[in-house]
Order: sequence, then C-alpha cells, then structure tokens
Amino acid sequence: MTAPDLQAAHDVIELAQGVVGKAIVHLAAMGGPDQNQVVAYDLAHAASAVATARALLDYGAKGELEGKITCAYAADMVHDLISRLAGREALWGVDGSPMQAATPFLTTYRSPEFVASLATSAGPRHLDSDYEMVQDAFRSFADKVIAPKAEHVHRHNGDVPEEIISGLAEMGAFGLSVPAEYGGFSEGGSGEYVAMVVATEELSRGSLGIGGSLITRPEILTRALVKGGTEAQKQEWLPKLASAEVMAAVAVTEPDFGSDVAGIKVTAVEAAGPDGKPGYLINGVKTWCTFAARADVLMLLARTDPDRSKTHRGLSVFIVPKPQGEAHGFEFTQPARPDGTAGRMEGRPIDTIGYRGMHSYEIALENWWVPAENLIGEEAGKGKGFYYQMEGFENGRLQTAARAVGVMQAAYEAALAYAQNRNVFGSNIVEYQLTRAKLGRMAVLIQAGRQFAYHVATLMAKGEGTIEASMVKAYVCKAAEWVSREAMQIHGGYGYAEEYTVSRLFVDARVLSIFEGADETLCLKVIARRLIDATKV
Repeated sequence: MTAPDLQAAHDVIELAQGVVGKAIVHLAAMGGPDQNQVVAYDLAHAASAVATARALLDYGAKGELEGKITCAYAADMVHDLISRLAGREALWGVDGSPMQAATPFLTTYRSPEFVASLATSAGPRHLDSDYEMVQDAFRSFADKVIAPKAEHVHRHNGDVPEEIISGLAEMGAFGLSVPAEYGGFSEGGSGEYVAMVVATEELSRGSLGIGGSLITRPEILTRALVKGGTEAQKQEWLPKLASAEVMAAVAVTEPDFGSDVAGIKVTAVEAAGPDGKPGYLINGVKTWCTFAARADVLMLLARTDPDRSKTHRGLSVFIVPKPQGEAHGFEFTQPARPDGTAGRMEGRPIDTIGYRGMHSYEIALENWWVPAENLIGEEAGKGKGFYYQMEGFENGRLQTAARAVGVMQAAYEAALAYAQNRNVFGSNIVEYQLTRAKLGRMAVLIQAGRQFAYHVATLMAKGEGTIEASMVKAYVCKAAEWVSREAMQIHGGYGYAEEYTVSRLFVDARVLSIFEGADETLCLKVIARRLIDATKV
C-alpha cells in the first residue's frame, strides 16, 4: 500500500507556488487582469488551489489517512496547474519544464489504484470538542428537521418552513456573529468564525435552499452594524437579529449592475416622512434579493451622493423595514407624506432551477420612505455603505465555501450509498475501479475544501484572510460542480430523476459560483488584482 510522503507534497506545492508567483509578476508587467482576462482567470484559480494545498499540509501530518488525502490533493492540484499552463507558457511568462520535476509524485499519487483506495475514507475533521458539539447539534437538526422537508420544498418551489426558522432561532444560529452584549453568542476570536463554518456546512448538507443559506443574510447585516452602526442602532437591531424577531434580506445587486456594486443607481434622497420626521426616499430597482418576501427588513445599498464620479464613495447602507409578503409576489404601500405622495414596494419572484425555498426577487421601490435613524452609522455613515456591506460579504464568501462543502458532502454520501447497493454486471458498482476513483477524488476535494475553510476562518478572526476568503469560495464552489455532477453520474439514469436527492444537489451546486460574487468577477477583480498588489509590497 502506498504511504504518504508529506515532504514530497510540500516540495511540489512549493514548485507550483513558484510557477504561479512568476506568472503573477508577468501578468502585472503585461498590463494586469483587464488586458489578460483568460490568463488572469486561470491564475486566480491556480493560486487558489495552491493555497488550498498549502493549508492542507498541517492536516496531513495528523495521521496516515490524512497524509494520503493531502498527497492526493497536492497531485490533483499540480495536474490542474499543468493543464492550465500547457500551450500558454509564453502568456504566463514561465517555462513549463520545472513542473517535470513533479512527475514522479504525480505518478504515485494520481495513480488510479491510489485514488480509488480513498473511496470510502473521507478522513476525520479534527475539530476541537467545542466545535464537535456544534457539528453534532446542527447535523442532528439538519437530519431530523431540514432534510425531510428539502425534497418537497424543492419540487413544489415552496417556502422555508417556519419551524426551521424557529428551530434555528432556539439553537442560537442567528446570533453566532452577534456580540454577547447584544444578545448573541459571539465572544470574538476564531471560535465565532469556525463555528459559523461548521454550522453552515451541516445545514447545507441537509439543504442549501432551506438550511445552509438561512443564517447568511442576518449575519451580513450584523457585521455591517458591528462595523459601522451607532450604539443606538446596535441596541435596536442586533438583539432582534440574534433572536430572529427580525429576519433580513440583502438588497445590493441591480439589473444593470451585478458584481459591479460601485455602479448602482438606486437612490436615497433626504425627505420628511408622513409625520414630518427626517428620513430618505428610496427609488430604483434591486434584483436577486433572496428571502425578500419573508424578511422583515432589507439591508439596502443606495446612492446618497448624486455625483456618480464618486462611485463607491457615494453609497450608504439602510435598514429598510417592510411587512412580510407572499412568496410568489408582493406589493406594499406606505401612508401619504405631506406632499401627497405615497411609497410603494413591489416584489416579483425570479424562478430558478435550484436553490429553492428562500426565493429570489426583483424589487421595485418608488418613493419608499425610511427614517434617517435607519442609515447605518447615521450621518457619520453616509458614503461608507460600500465598506460596511463588504464587511459582511467577505465573510459571506467564506460561508458560501462552507455551503459548497455541505452540498459536496451530501452528494458524496448519496453516491457512495448508491454505489454500495447498485448491482451491475454481477457486482456492486462500488467494486469497479472507475467508480472508486471518482469517489476517492470526491473525498479528497471535500476534505481539502473543508480544511481550507477552517484555515480561512482562523485568519478572518485575526482581521486577516481577505484574499483567502475569495480564494476558498472560488476553488470550493467550482469543485462542488464536479462532485455533484459525478455523484449524479454514478446514479446513472436514476440520478436524473427527481425522486433521488442527488438531482437536487446537482442544480443547487450550480448556483454556488454565481452568488456572493460571480466566479469570473471574483477571480479578475479581486483575487488576481490582490495577488498583483502583493508582489508590489
């Protein structure tokens, strides 16, 4: 049986890092990501895979199985890098010959026999006891409450059952990032971030649409409030978010401005309310506003400075109260103001192939009035909304990676169980090398993504990890597409049938590299640019 060689794994990771590093310098010299988009995109993904491998080395030192998983992943990463580099060496500004030194390592740890040997060996997570309790609690809730309802909600495009919301509230799920002095469970440090990752994975394993995404929206608003809210705003809203008395949706994206947040058009203009109270009138259209019907408030990013040349510096974040609406469309009006005009909000559902339950909407706001005290940071927060919402979105990317791991874990478990029971040509298909090799790679990618997410969580707790949060999302969400696809393929024709859970996991996985920052924008505008910036230090 092949034994792990962590020193060899370390050496090929360093080799890969050297190639990527040289290519980044070349990319900068050639004009950067905007002028070289294909190379920049591939480099961003290659760098993310290398960072994942580096983070896995500590895990690999904890046991023989862990070492094997680490070596298998390092070989997989190097193979991917060589594939991206082949034929484009001049564009990368590197000579591909150094990668030939990795050939013996790849021969050993990409061998079908070795990868297949990991088919049923997903590896331990090595969580501390406190996090194991979090894992057990949320896995139990996902198995007993979420999973039994997931298929019905998916097939009928239903709503998140209220018992899931109330159950998670009782567990304190919505208060994981709310500071303890405001009714939450956050004491600061790495515990908050790692616990959120663990909880999100387990909820997503039960269902992405009615489990894994529920705690993200209030968490984004929470972080914006903690970052820029006044003390009065924190006292008012954080306890309500922690208890789920108030459920939040995020209204940032616009029809003409997806990931280009700085270009948004929705405006907020100072105006008195019905009782003469100071406030703002909001006008414009937001789209892809998930959970907007059920939500009690929208975290809405609007332009408060009409000078569009200020781009993101002219944006502010508002807490916009609203009634709860019907999932399949809603319309609300406000009382008339002194000038005789009345506010109007209309939500149109956007039907999707997966990720059902929370529903996404296009929301049109016409003279919708919000009190001035609902501008996060009030007057001092005007023009700082972009930075406040990014405070939540960066952690949202880490959470999305955790959601991807949960979906992958569910797909792997479903594929393994099916393979162990499906008999073809006289044998269960788990006995065939091709099936086992697929399952082995699934197990490796899942554990690599999980351990990298844990690592990023510890970095973010220290105020670091901004680029790593983008990297883990970019890498793991693409991996989830492959894992869910191959899990479906292992099911054969039944994988295409709605009666099997894997079909839902497949369409759910597809959204992961789109939301919380589309993969292309994340790679070009965030990862590649920050990698270049790092070379200038």
